[in-house]
Amino acid sequence: MEILPGIKIVNSGLFIKKEKILIINDLHIGYEQELHRKGILVPRFQLKSISEQIKKMLDKTNPNKVIINGDLKHVFGKILQREWKEVLEFLDLLLKNVKEVIIIKGNHDPIIKPIADKRNVKVVESYKVRNILIVHGDELVETDAKKIIIGHEHPAITIREASKWEKYKCFLKGKWEDKELIAVPSFNPLLEGTNVLEQRMLSPFLKNTDDFKVFVVGNEKTFKFGKIKDINKFQNR
Repeated sequence: MEILPGIKIVNSGLFIKKEKILIINDLHIGYEQELHRKGILVPRFQLKSISEQIKKMLDKTNPNKVIINGDLKHVFGKILQREWKEVLEFLDLLLKNVKEVIIIKGNHDPIIKPIADKRNVKVVESYKVRNILIVHGDELVETDAKKIIIGHEHPAITIREASKWEKYKCFLKGKWEDKELIAVPSFNPLLEGTNVLEQRMLSPFLKNTDDFKVFVVGNEKTFKFGKIKDINKFQNR
């Protein structure tokens, strides 16, 4: 499904068709290990699930370039041993399939460069292609781009019916100033994200989201859910 002309939703990532660029974000590799360190025991399936998902996306799109739009790793101030190993494994998987991988630095990535340097992967603050700016989204930027793609927020939507509820990852599309803005969900299977209907957003790009449109990620399909304000009206009837 095209979310904007020439920009297609593929699973929980975006594909810029003309340049054949695949965009994913917020993998938070190392999140399982951090949970274990806090005494929260979860099965170690994160890297396997991420790898299986990216393989499907690579097969669908055959990209020339993959851009990881921030928060490739999870722990802020250091690199855990398993985190180091798994990030390298993931980069190796990508580099076997594409010509170039670029990492955009996220707020969890202050020391990502030592890992990236091991594979000669470039780390940048943002990436621009034509009139599209790709930036993590934790801080505002000045740009003449007409379209902005962000991560950071981990958008998701909670659908309620009576006492039952389900939470789904989603994309958001709307306006920031005079620009088209797309917020992309987290690529990590353990991180469902922020319920956008509550409008307690982390990203400064998402201060007023009433008119943002929601695109829910399903199994191999994407579903248009309409505007946030209309979904809230329907659920509050």
